Amino acid sequence: MAKKWSRILRSWMTNKMELPQDVMMDLPRITMIGQIHIYIENHRGLLTFSDREVRLLLKQGQLLIKGQSFVIKTILPEEILLEGKIDEVIYLNDKE
Repeated sequence: MAKKWSRILRSWMTNKMELPQDVMMDLPRITMIGQIHIYIENHRGLLTFSDREVRLLLKQGQLLIKGQSFVIKTILPEEILLEGKIDEVIYLNDKE
């Protein structure tokens, strides 16, 4: 119940104070440049990495990126810049 009220309060504050939702709601910010770069902010960690697949932990769920020739250009505690040919970006719920 407390989580629900917390979510409602954050949503209300975001709307009334005109704050970015990704900051207030603790959501990831994903920026793609074509099919060659993807920049993800506000993730919780790198779960798996290969030249064809990257899986990131989010506050709620995971983010799966599939493609080819992946190279991590930058990695920081909550940010990652990935380069390669991106074919799919999939959000996975906690239940999967």
